[in-house]
This record gives sequence, structure tokens and C-alpha cells, in this order.
Amino acid sequence: MIRLEKRPTPSRAWALGTPVLAVILTMIAGGAMFAALGQDPFETIRVIFWDPLFHERFAAFSRPQLLVKAGPLILIAIGLSIGFRAGIWNIGAEGQYIMGALFGAAFGLAFYPSENALIFPGMVLAGLIGGWLWAMIPALLKVFANTNEILVSLLLVYVAEAMLASAATGLLRNPDGQGFPGSRNLSRHPGTDNPEIIAGTGMHWGVLAAFIAVIAAYVLFQKHMLGYQIKLAGQAPRAARFSGVNPGRLVILCLGISGALAGAAGLFEVAGPSGQISIDFNVGYGFTAIIVAFLGRLHPIGILFAGLLMALTYIGGELAQLMLQVPAPAIQAFQGMLLFFLLALDVLSNYRVRLGREGVA
Repeated sequence: MIRLEKRPTPSRAWALGTPVLAVILTMIAGGAMFAALGQDPFETIRVIFWDPLFHERFAAFSRPQLLVKAGPLILIAIGLSIGFRAGIWNIGAEGQYIMGALFGAAFGLAFYPSENALIFPGMVLAGLIGGWLWAMIPALLKVFANTNEILVSLLLVYVAEAMLASAATGLLRNPDGQGFPGSRNLSRHPGTDNPEIIAGTGMHWGVLAAFIAVIAAYVLFQKHMLGYQIKLAGQAPRAARFSGVNPGRLVILCLGISGALAGAAGLFEVAGPSGQISIDFNVGYGFTAIIVAFLGRLHPIGILFAGLLMALTYIGGELAQLMLQVPAPAIQAFQGMLLFFLLALDVLSNYRVRLGREGVA
């Protein structure tokens, strides 16, 4: 018989070292998977992790893309980490990301072809509101109907995807697009575009917002009473209630923040790298950000580095598909292995594995 026995005091060093060990195990298991697919595992791992940064042919393009890909992952993961620390599980950030893009794009397209400098700030605000409103559905249902926020937020992703498809083929479709689905290209029109702040670096306003979110979350958890209440609610819910923390208010606050940040990430993406509302606009950033949050140990600085690492796997994965013809599902499985090993190691850091029969009283 195999059973898990909770450790009285989990090792802090082990907890901090598990992300690094998870990356190493992912490389080993991923290498075995690539070998089974007929690929050279060492070459494939090199292409994924090394070539995007240091290959003389690809680095000039890939390095700026690192920030482009990492920006939305970090921004969404920071919002998720606030809820996760409080024991509030928002699994539907992908839907909030989509709704932020829809609200922001709709605001910008409503003023087309104006080039007023106030349009883009208005789009950012609309994106924040869109993500926040979508997150309020599971938040209010949890507070007033005691529903499970995991299930509700996840199911709302599919509703958001249906609304995205409807907008791309209907309300927001480009009237000059000859019937093809998709909105006007926001990134090519002054006033609605999200340009690079520093040319050639990939640093656009969404990346800057992600860095600001990292700093704000660090200050929140280290210096602010609200951060203390969030951590207390996650570690000792009963103690938090006795200390005056309102559980319902905390649910609404944490889900609202994570939804707003996911919505902002969607707006920055649709006005920048993606450029338009399309049927396949969402690429899974909301789900991948869950991996980033846990890989970063729910700590803002850890999330910053985890976001850059996950962005590297995106870029390196695309490069491996191009140069080595590695199947796209294999790259997705490789990324999924990272979360699997991280969660498995977390279990081992908090529990001991015991073999044998339990004693009978």
C-alpha cells in the first residue's frame, strides 16, 4: 500500500530548489520523447533553449520576441498568483484575456479612423474592464451562491471563445476585408497601435505594464497589509477570519485583479503583436500563465524569470518546428511536462511516501 504522510515542516531549501529540478527533469523526459520521435534529443534541446538567444542567424530576431512573448505571460501570472496565494483558484484567465481584447479592440474600432492620442489609453481601460467583468462572474457566484470558482471560470473560457469567433465574423469584422473573418489591423493604425517603446527590443507598453505589475505585487506582499491578509487567508483561513479578513471581499478583490490584468494582457496583444481580432487570436497564454505562476513559486520575482523561461520555450519550440520539423503537439507536451514535474516535486516536498500496510488499532 502506498500512502502520503504530510511532513510537519517542509524543507524551505527543497521548496526553492524544485523549480530548477523540474526544469532539469523536463529536459531529460523531453529529450526521451524527442528521441522516440526520431529526433536528436541534444540538438532539439539546444535549438529550444540555446539557439534563440545565441545563434548568430536567429538571435537578432528571437531576442526581441522573448519580451513580446514573456509580457502577457508575466502580466497574467502576477494576477493569478495573488488569488492563488489566498487559496482562490482562477483557472479561466484565458477567457478574461479574450474579453479584455474584445472590449479594448471594440473601443478602438469605434473611433476608427481617428488618430487621437487618447484612444489607446481608453483601449487599455476598456481591456481592464473587460477582463474584470468576466472575472466577476465566478467571483460573485462563489460569494453569493457558493459555486466552485475553478469550474465556473474554466467553463467561461469556452463562452469567451465563442464570443471571439462571433465578433471576428460579425460585429468587429473588417468591412473592407472582402468577407474574411477578422477585424481591422489595429497595430497598423496610429492611435490604436501598441508600438515598441524602444525600437528593436520588443519592449512595448504591455511589457512595461508587466514589469510594473511585478514591482507592485512585490510591494503588496512585502509592505502592505492587504498582502499579509492574502497570505494569511491562503495559509490559515480560520485565523484570517478571526483577524477580521472578509472572505467574500477577498474573493471579489483577488479575482477582480487577476481578471483585470489578464484583460489588459489581451488588449496589449491585440493592439500589438497580434494586431487584430481573429478566430484564432487566443494562443493559450491564460493557461500557460498558470505554469509560470507555479514555476515562479507565486513570487513576483520568480514569476518574472519563469515568464522569460516559458517565453523561451515558445520561441525555441517554433524554431524547432521550423528547423527540425518537430511536431507542434510534441512542443506542447514538452511545456506541459514542466508543470507535471513541478507539481510532482511539490507533492514530495510536502509529503513523505510511505510503503506498507497501515496499522490496525
